Amino acid sequence: MTRALEDVLSKISAAAEAAGRAPESVQLVAVSKVHGADVITPVLEAGQRLFGENRVQEAADKWPALREQYPDVRLHLIGPLQTNKVRQAVHLFDVIETVDRLKLARTLARIFEEEGIRREVYVQVNVGREEQKAGINPDEADAFIDLCRDELNLPVTGLMCIPPAGEDPAPYFGLLAGIARRNNIGILSMGMSGDFEIAIKHGATHVRVGTAVFGTRPGY
Repeated sequence: MTRALEDVLSKISAAAEAAGRAPESVQLVAVSKVHGADVITPVLEAGQRLFGENRVQEAADKWPALREQYPDVRLHLIGPLQTNKVRQAVHLFDVIETVDRLKLARTLARIFEEEGIRREVYVQVNVGREEQKAGINPDEADAFIDLCRDELNLPVTGLMCIPPAGEDPAPYFGLLAGIARRNNIGILSMGMSGDFEIAIKHGATHVRVGTAVFGTRPGY
């Protein structure tokens, strides 16, 4: 196992235990965006099988070949999804974490029907109500979740958020957890390299960690 991956997994386990939770109740989504197969392969060799990518085209360029070698990989889309990329995305990804608007939800429902494919979807909530960020406003989340489930028959299994940078993330993680409880949603994708231990304390089931696993991304 790579030392960085081992360190992250150890911190996840410790944070879960400190919160009175089983370590296996938290899954690491290793964020491999911008990294090539040469960087990803050692992490695959170490046993990691859950990965996150931000861009559909980048995932299409590198993951089909990797999945031929590691067919049990599960891939999450954690970046914004344009409606013209939905058909490609549902063939590439196992989970779409960034359902953030009605047009996208309707397009997903249509493509699922046309392709005979159903993927898990998470609703992205803009917990900080930031104009520059995607996501459903927290006040509108309940109604949007109901619409996705009841009208569109989408398999909404999780919620996802990105708290405002530079602020204490705890209240925002707590806000997302409350929405999940109200709507009987069991998966919470929240927490990244700098705050995943806080997220776990507030109920995260999936933490999206890139830099702490792979190092600084090229060009950053």
